[in-house]
Amino acid sequence: MARPRPEPVQKVKQRRDAALKALVQGVPYIQFLGIEFDRRGDELTAVMPFDEKLIGNPILPALHGGATAAFLEVSAIIGLSWSMLWDQIESGAFDADALVDGKMPRLPKTIDFTVDYLRSGLPRDAYARARINRSGRRYASVHVEAWQDNHGRPFAQATGHFLMPVRDG
Repeated sequence: MARPRPEPVQKVKQRRDAALKALVQGVPYIQFLGIEFDRRGDELTAVMPFDEKLIGNPILPALHGGATAAFLEVSAIIGLSWSMLWDQIESGAFDADALVDGKMPRLPKTIDFTVDYLRSGLPRDAYARARINRSGRRYASVHVEAWQDNHGRPFAQATGHFLMPVRDG
């Protein structure tokens, strides 16, 4: 019995990229902060390019704590949504065109979000990666770390708990 031919890798990459782009563009605040996502397989790294509007203390200068917290929370929500949609994206059942047409999937809702500011965020690009500790039908727990020049020296980290949206079917 012959196995079906796998999809060309380029087609799979295009589907993944289209889904991520549509998911990110569906949240206007992500564009306001300038956050982008670098995708490698199923792993996402959030990137917040430096912009003067992100400075909270011009004397140091340091990133605003609210911008840092928002960056961490956005990273957690998009990372959680990405993992929730991964099986649909991989099977080809996910319709990225529906996202572009404004039919966004429901995103997880924040129950609580605790940020630890470990050091001042410098006036340069910031990176963050979310790690899902638990993801069930109703609840998820996520840990996020943000760093700038050295992944081993995070400048902020957060833990969040999220109410998961009701899944179709």
